[in-house]
Amino acid sequence: MTEDTTAAARQDPGSQWYDSEAGPLVRPYAMTGGRTRPGPTGVRFDLIALVTLDPGAPGTDGAALGPEHRTLIGLCRAETQSVAELSAGADLPVGVVRVLLGDLLELGCVTVSRPVPPAHLPDERVLREVIEGLRAL
Repeated sequence: MTEDTTAAARQDPGSQWYDSEAGPLVRPYAMTGGRTRPGPTGVRFDLIALVTLDPGAPGTDGAALGPEHRTLIGLCRAETQSVAELSAGADLPVGVVRVLLGDLLELGCVTVSRPVPPAHLPDERVLREVIEGLRAL
């Protein structure tokens, strides 16, 4: 920072929490209240888990939620998104997004769809046989 920007930062109220070169100075543990796990629900949010907003749920208006929670709700309002997309869209670390989503899930604001495990996906060989059988008809 130059002397001019340092002097301006001293004069602006609240500017001690923002550095124009580094961005916001709020640490991730402050956003989650020091938590590292997504609450007592025991849900583990995979990067590809799909998060959908429940518009009829109480609390989606954001009155009792923090700004990061409201950001995630805003991102989910447009369309269903994965945890990785929410992390990128909110410009927050994935660990923080997982904790915040745990809060939203407990409040009933969002629903989470688990990805299909690879073991439950059909085998490529079976699909090829089905296609060949259909062509034979």
